[in-house]
Amino acid sequence: MSNPTHLQYSKEHEWLTAADEDGVSTVGITEHAATALGDIVYVQLPNVGDTVTAGESCGELESTKSVSDLFSPATGEVVEINQAVIDDPALVNGEPFTGGWLYKVRVTATDELLDAAGYDAFIGA
Repeated sequence: MSNPTHLQYSKEHEWLTAADEDGVSTVGITEHAATALGDIVYVQLPNVGDTVTAGESCGELESTKSVSDLFSPATGEVVEINQAVIDDPALVNGEPFTGGWLYKVRVTATDELLDAAGYDAFIGA
């Protein structure tokens, strides 16, 4: 398992891209989290226009094992959700860093985030 070095990571196992020119970042869960959850069968995401707060729950991921809260790694306004993962939650397991992204947020603040090496150390990889 290799965590992309261009992302930042939360201790709740979400990742965040660097903001684009409009201040928008993409959020997803790590491969480590996707593996731990098992087969994801349902995804509940915040709605476009919702404000999410760094470190607080903003949705749920349901797997064949359990239901887990989705925590936002950043504060800001949700500007897009990935309808593809709502339609096919298995994308989160199969492509956690690419097609399985969850939502995009116009970032106003972030939680304390780790770089890839820091996250690897945190999960013991």
